[in-house]
Amino acid sequence: MASVRAQLLRTRALTVWADVWRWVLMAAGMVVAAYFLLDRGIANGVVTAAALGLLVIGAALTGRIAMAIPLMALPGLFIIARAGLGGTDLAVSDVALAAAFGTAILLGERPYSKPMRHLLVLNLVYQFATLLTVIVNPFTANVVEWFHAWLLISGALIVGWAIGAAGYARLGLSLMLVAACGIALSTMITGILQYAQGDFAGVYPAFPWPMHKNFAGTVMAFMALVVYANPDWVDWTRTTRNYAFWFLTIGVVMTQSRQAAIGMIVGLILIALRGKVSTRSKLVLLLIIPAVVLIVITVIEQVESQNRFNSVFQRLDWAREVYALWKHSPIFGHGLRYWYTDTSAAFQPPQAELEVLASAGIVGLVGFVVMWVGILVVLWRVDPRFGALALAVVTARIVQGQFDLFWVAAQVSIPFVIAGICLGAQANLERRPRTIAPQEPTMSPRSIRI
Repeated sequence: MASVRAQLLRTRALTVWADVWRWVLMAAGMVVAAYFLLDRGIANGVVTAAALGLLVIGAALTGRIAMAIPLMALPGLFIIARAGLGGTDLAVSDVALAAAFGTAILLGERPYSKPMRHLLVLNLVYQFATLLTVIVNPFTANVVEWFHAWLLISGALIVGWAIGAAGYARLGLSLMLVAACGIALSTMITGILQYAQGDFAGVYPAFPWPMHKNFAGTVMAFMALVVYANPDWVDWTRTTRNYAFWFLTIGVVMTQSRQAAIGMIVGLILIALRGKVSTRSKLVLLLIIPAVVLIVITVIEQVESQNRFNSVFQRLDWAREVYALWKHSPIFGHGLRYWYTDTSAAFQPPQAELEVLASAGIVGLVGFVVMWVGILVVLWRVDPRFGALALAVVTARIVQGQFDLFWVAAQVSIPFVIAGICLGAQANLERRPRTIAPQEPTMSPRSIRI
């Protein structure tokens, strides 16, 4: 008996020592990253050091939890601060997505489900269409953006799939919800300080780094849709859902981002149509009426003001300029991110189809339409238990893109990560034996109610 007890104590001591060593390694990695970045005065060194430190921690945990890096990368998708690595202009969200994709493609579950394969093929249709403009317009930004656009859709889908298929759907969405609530808190604090000065315009969150109101509004709208959909396989408590939904909704309202509000409205309607939403939750749809009225009133006021520099007239002027530019290269366009090299049109087109038309021409626009129609059809056919949320967030993004910039990193990757998580969760639950009660993988947070 004594020998057995001694053996147990020895085993426990070795386990504790291994854990201590792992955390020492993680802390050392963060210190090294902070030293090499902050000591050399790199822009946004604190953010970059933290990102690299988390990557070190994720790498250390990967041997035990295969999806450690993708899970840690999820909150990073909400960070638009520049990483400042090697003189590049990459955002932290891009770095986080790339790191998560590398792990997901190597360690993620296979094979992909049928809907997942269809989505990846549809994205390849668009990529092939835009490959032609890369060939016709050979410049660096064109080539880089071609790969970037693929990563934002297919890469994000694969990351989400890997997390959901591994059984971490709830944890993944919870991490994203915490990040979005952090942005909502920043919006509210910034807004209160702004209102105290008598300024009731749209709020641009100011910390921990400056954010545009449309970025903050759209990402909060995505996560508000996730909370509203409340898939049974996520199993958040009612208190969490209620507080989080209204917290995020208030944040969206304070930004006064019209595109975020419109996308959220369309998403709420789709969830109500496709998902199993309680009668109490459907009452939230009554908020759509005053929201639509408010949006219409603000647009009318901007039109009647005849201020040529407000958002409505500015977008109309940009649309005319983009159309005039497109006519010079109607078939293959001027190249992805052409505004980086063409000083005569140094702005990103403020509407999805206009941007694709000017960048990739008619050929690219056809591929874009085929991709999006196909994606919506595929997600509509998925079991509403998983497909309703995926359809809502992806549709919200294309709707938002009708009123502002479309190819913006975080705004594109986040809804597709969510869609991938939904499809991965479906595959994970379908693989489980029906005679055995569902069990979460080791270290899953299913037992922790938030």
